[in-house]
Amino acid sequence: MEKKLVLDVHDKPRPLEWLALSAQHVLAMFGATVLVPMLTGLPVSLALLSSGIGTLVYILLTKAKAPIYLGSSFAFIAPIITAAGIGGQGAVTGGLVMIGVVYCIIAVIIKLIGSDWVHRLLPPIVVGPTVIVIGLSLAPTAVSMASGHVAVALITLLAAILVSTYTKGLFKLLPVFSGIIVGYIASIFFGLVDFSHFGNVGLISQLDFSFLNAAPIFNLEIAGIMVPIAIVTIAEHIGDVMLLSDILGRDLTKIPGLHRTLAGDGIATALAGFIGGPANTTYGENIGVVGLTKVASVWVMGGAAVIAILLGFVGPFNAIIQTIPTPVMGGVSILLFGIIASCGARVMINHKVDLSQERNLIIASVILVVGIGDLAIDLGPLNFSGMALAAIIGILLNLLLPKHSKKME
Repeated sequence: MEKKLVLDVHDKPRPLEWLALSAQHVLAMFGATVLVPMLTGLPVSLALLSSGIGTLVYILLTKAKAPIYLGSSFAFIAPIITAAGIGGQGAVTGGLVMIGVVYCIIAVIIKLIGSDWVHRLLPPIVVGPTVIVIGLSLAPTAVSMASGHVAVALITLLAAILVSTYTKGLFKLLPVFSGIIVGYIASIFFGLVDFSHFGNVGLISQLDFSFLNAAPIFNLEIAGIMVPIAIVTIAEHIGDVMLLSDILGRDLTKIPGLHRTLAGDGIATALAGFIGGPANTTYGENIGVVGLTKVASVWVMGGAAVIAILLGFVGPFNAIIQTIPTPVMGGVSILLFGIIASCGARVMINHKVDLSQERNLIIASVILVVGIGDLAIDLGPLNFSGMALAAIIGILLNLLLPKHSKKME
């Protein structure tokens, strides 16, 4: 039985309603999508552009039956920085294209034999600790950014927490955006905002696309850095699709099918690499907006995508983004990265993972220490480290350890 929606997937809202609803989704994804390129050194304008284009591609490949917005993925922050240090933008592009290919290969396998094997490969005891590693491994970055001016960082953090805790409705879904606004205003009073970026800004930005300047680099070293993280983001994707299915009252893993949603996500990520943006992923914030408003129209998601694309070309908007002080982004990063880690714990809690079982405790412990400790191993030309190595070891332990083990005393 389908749940009641204000606007269903193919319902077209009135023009002003369409604009307002689309803007809500842009605000929901704004903080996180802007933060990722700022941390990785990629242009914010290209991140917005690739996010919008990726969402439109996703809508097309899912036959406009899955109202999901794609934004910049936090999971690939460290791999992108590492790959860029090895081979520049060409390495980042090549890595993101390879990730897209992996998504598409898995989508084809799911189409042919179903998705049960994915759940066996990535059970909650593997996914939960790996997600925790993603959040905690980024913690030093957040603290470093906040340390530039701790007062501003704390004001930003406090504003985001208050909005998340004490507001209601749609505003409650915008803590990151609200924190940035409050932190930015505080930064002006502290004299931290550099308005020199507005000196020679034109109305239209001239975007520096990656495919015009750097040929993609495809090699085993880059693959070893980037591709293993897809294990985690695929699990994240499946979780988001299942959550949206519950909101809509229909199973999106069957219609349009998990193979289509994964392929759309993967191709969007590959396109993002060519454009010059970070990897894309399904956004829980935007699914939250759908759950709150009961507006599941793909017209609205498409409208948000078009707005994001247009913002990527607006010179003054991109100049404003460049003036956001680092401590402001540090303040929201403390909350965001902490939430990522907490979501990993929530995965295990929701699935009632029993950590008194010796098997589960061993898997979780090894993943956490290997990932947070950034253990690395070289296998010929391949280098596996941190999150990637933790995820691989977690999968192997899950497959090799006996399913029934004694309880820890």
